[in-house]
Amino acid sequence: MDHGPGFLAIVDATRMRVKECTIAEAQARVAAGARLIDVREQSEWAAGHVAGAEYLGKGVIERDIEAMVPDKGAEIILYCGGGFRSVLAADALQQMGYTDVCSMAGGWREWVALGAPVA
Repeated sequence: MDHGPGFLAIVDATRMRVKECTIAEAQARVAAGARLIDVREQSEWAAGHVAGAEYLGKGVIERDIEAMVPDKGAEIILYCGGGFRSVLAADALQQMGYTDVCSMAGGWREWVALGAPVA
């Protein structure tokens, strides 16, 4: 997917403030109890998602995260299609006081390419 230069500039600036994890790291962390949240659009989620993931779209994550994950110290891993929107969402959660958030680099596309479990 081609992203506009303005969008990429925002993501690159934000990426410096956000932890990113590999898919292997995300899998290990989820196995140890981390919450895995898909921040893509509802239509993307419906077409397929990481097995065991929860859904909370980027458009409403700031509004709904505190009800879904009230513990601001909980380990949260966010993913999107390619690891761009999840960086922006992770930054928003950190601004809200969540202290253990990471964005899964490569997102859904890399997850699928690696043959990891999907639903």
